[in-house]
Amino acid sequence: MTPVSSVDELAAIYGPAVPRSLTKVRDRLTPAYRTWINAARFVVVSTVGPEGTDGSPRGDVGPVVRIADDRRLLMPDWMGNNRIDTLRNIVRDPRVSLMFMVPGSNNVVRVNGHAIVTVDADVTQQFEQRGKHPRSVVVISVTEVYFQCAKAIMRSALWSGEDHSAALPKAGDLLQEVEPDFDGAAYDAGYAAAAEAKMW
Repeated sequence: MTPVSSVDELAAIYGPAVPRSLTKVRDRLTPAYRTWINAARFVVVSTVGPEGTDGSPRGDVGPVVRIADDRRLLMPDWMGNNRIDTLRNIVRDPRVSLMFMVPGSNNVVRVNGHAIVTVDADVTQQFEQRGKHPRSVVVISVTEVYFQCAKAIMRSALWSGEDHSAALPKAGDLLQEVEPDFDGAAYDAGYAAAAEAKMW
């Protein structure tokens, strides 16, 4: 395959950007964007570090982030697998992008900015689930916010309600590919109960 090797070549292939795709970008959270983000329980967080890029899904029972003001978002880091890929990247390179999704909406709201990781008690104590607090909170300073064109979700029919999961390998199958002696079926059978105890 021959790669496209320059931005000029790309520009010649695609032509100019649709004007509203540029003018819709805001540098702060407007009232409409605040409403949208407050409705989102799911976000994909993208970061970059010396080892490469990372995209991490985050979810919560209420808003997945808390809006501190029109330029800052607070995202609690609830219990996970302790790989800390996202946090490690932010500590070394603060650039971050977020893609907020709400079931049923064909739009995606994107936030670009810079982030820090804090363990300050006055910040972590703002979040509580089942008597637990996050070990850290990611504070995102917003530099850009805009909605993404709806065509990707429309093409994929993401919210159609169709369930294709039965044909997919389960997590236990994927682990068993790495460790042939691993009991993937037992892992999958017990995962929901085990995860419930470690959700927060």
